[in-house]
Amino acid sequence: MQEPKKEDNRPKRRHIFLRIDSWIDSTVWNAGFRLAEWWEDTTIFFRRFRVRGWKRAVFELLGETATLGTAGSVLMLALALPAFEETKGNWRTQSDFAVTFLDRYGNEIGHRGIIHEDSVPIDELPDHLIKAVLATEDRRFFDHWGIDFLGLARAMTENARAGGVVQGGSTLTQQLAKNLFLSNERTIERKIKEAFLAVWLECNLSKKEILGLYLDRAYMGGGTFGAAAAAQFYFGKAITDINLAESAMLAGLFKAPARYAPHVNLPAARGRANEVLTNMVQGGLMTEGQVIAARLTPATVVDRAQVKAPDFFLDWAFDEVQRIAAPFAQHSLIVRTTIDMGLQQAAEESVESGLRQYGESYEVKQGALVMVENGGAVRAMVGGRDYGESQFNRATRALRQPGSSFKVYTYAAAMEKGMTPETVVVDAPITWRGWSPQNYARKYAGRITLMNALARSINTVPVRLAKDKLGTEIIAATAKRMGVETPIRTDKTMPLGTSEVTVLDQATAYAVFPAGGLQSRRHGISQILNYDGDILYDFGRDAPQAQRVLSEQAVSSMNRILTQIPLIGTARRAALDNGIVTGGKTGTTQAYRDAWFIGFTGDYTTAVWFGNDDYTSTNEMTGGSLPAMTFKRLMDYAEQGIEHRAIPGIDNPLPDAPKKPAEVADAKPDENALPPLVRPRSLSAEATRLLKAIGATFEKASPLKAPEKNSGRVAVLETPTNNSPNRATNATNN
Repeated sequence: MQEPKKEDNRPKRRHIFLRIDSWIDSTVWNAGFRLAEWWEDTTIFFRRFRVRGWKRAVFELLGETATLGTAGSVLMLALALPAFEETKGNWRTQSDFAVTFLDRYGNEIGHRGIIHEDSVPIDELPDHLIKAVLATEDRRFFDHWGIDFLGLARAMTENARAGGVVQGGSTLTQQLAKNLFLSNERTIERKIKEAFLAVWLECNLSKKEILGLYLDRAYMGGGTFGAAAAAQFYFGKAITDINLAESAMLAGLFKAPARYAPHVNLPAARGRANEVLTNMVQGGLMTEGQVIAARLTPATVVDRAQVKAPDFFLDWAFDEVQRIAAPFAQHSLIVRTTIDMGLQQAAEESVESGLRQYGESYEVKQGALVMVENGGAVRAMVGGRDYGESQFNRATRALRQPGSSFKVYTYAAAMEKGMTPETVVVDAPITWRGWSPQNYARKYAGRITLMNALARSINTVPVRLAKDKLGTEIIAATAKRMGVETPIRTDKTMPLGTSEVTVLDQATAYAVFPAGGLQSRRHGISQILNYDGDILYDFGRDAPQAQRVLSEQAVSSMNRILTQIPLIGTARRAALDNGIVTGGKTGTTQAYRDAWFIGFTGDYTTAVWFGNDDYTSTNEMTGGSLPAMTFKRLMDYAEQGIEHRAIPGIDNPLPDAPKKPAEVADAKPDENALPPLVRPRSLSAEATRLLKAIGATFEKASPLKAPEKNSGRVAVLETPTNNSPNRATNATNN
């Protein structure tokens, strides 16, 4: 029997799809129709609010203001976030520390932190001191919220009339924000942060608290911080007992403490105090009759020896103390540092004399220097030309491109890979990721040894090593192991020194070479004690042991190369007169913005930098010129009268050291050259060791106590051969 045919369902399916399509079309059309109706109704509704004529202009202006205000608020928030990052943590903790600093021989060299016994509440300060400060620094202090736009406009007007800067527009609150959170670096970023932090302080502190903090934290010259400490230092009396003339002199110090410090320049200080009295009269805070006696009888000061405190070093050491002593219960401390005041004074003189003699011709205004003894102790630090003018420490905080002085890290990494100074490489044009570096003289040497390549500071060779053999990550890791703490960029230009570092970074890393490849363990703190004489921290006891960061083979190879640079390379002006072997490397950055020389002997490593704060170019100054000459001047002094240690892997003197030609040896000395620094000698090295051994014996038998608070005396924690920091015996290595 024949099976029935299956029913054809295709017409039914077609009908279903047509219904679905019809539903979609009708739904979309209805939705669009209703949306159009809603939009028309909405438009008709809002037409009743439409304005014409002058009202429309007002509303248009308000609308644009709202738009721009929203965009401005977002921009302001983006700018404010970096500033508010500075307020993280307990920013008042600095007031918890009161530190008395000693040099390496136990002589008192300065204080940092707030000395609580001398800090006076704002209500107990003399009324004429408050008026003098406000009349000079911020007359509208109680009328603004951190930023005084009227005062800023007035200052800009006066400066325009005078054709220079004669008035500042910063408020007292802005100056406090800079003192608490920022540095004196002159950058747009710092000024933006300063403005936001000033508003933040006004929102979080009362006017009395702001004024009190300002008077406690401001630098007042002579190594003093705060008005109370300055009153005691300059006048020998408590701040509550000073008269109007003395208040005017103190108020005049805030502008330029180094220039108007009365123990240095009393006539200038009195002239500035007279200006402060005039400000008080002009500001309506006092009458001429009330200030006439102070004009006729100006303040006199206590006779103080003009011993310059190592303020840049003390600022850095204070940061180190806060880091180390944070877990300690006691924050009133005696700190023995590593600084040698004889070397410190010689370092300051070397930098300043170089700037005085060559600054104008090279168009350079600033310099910085760090000297580290073999073993890691920081013996000298120069953070700038004038601490009173700018407390920004260019040795520890300024990030500058190192130029060719960075090449040592590339070569050190190559030596770790098994290369030697005799390894032959090619000096020829090279292109890496679209970048084609060139040599300084635009010439190429062809096949050349690594020793000659680094001595002549050829650019293509380190780039070729990074591209073909090493990679930038390995070079960055080598620099970090050697002691560079600043983050290093690993882009293709890094081998030529485009990643910024600090002077302290360079001194730390180069000190690995005379240390035989071990960490240099740079440090500025030897001991921390409380006022009961208890040793809370001792570097020799508590610091970790130095780890090896370069192999002996790599260090020996690098020292062989680096000791040739002062002889046949770019640093011939750094070679010492006394025949002591010196190693090092010059560095010059693009457009001559920075000039470096970092050098070492078996005893010391010294990093020298010269440049300008505003990054303007110098007059073709290279690392082999003023930096090398400054290094030589200081190291000739430092190496006098001490037992010399050899650089690992190097004979002293070098057997193959080239001799000066007869015409050079017989040439007359440069008449413009400064006389060398001479280090007087009083005891032999053998006598020095004997006295130290005797002192150590007595120290073990009867531990020395720290001084009593406010006694004015400091215990000698190490038995020195004499108290003069300029004596040659003080430089004998411990």
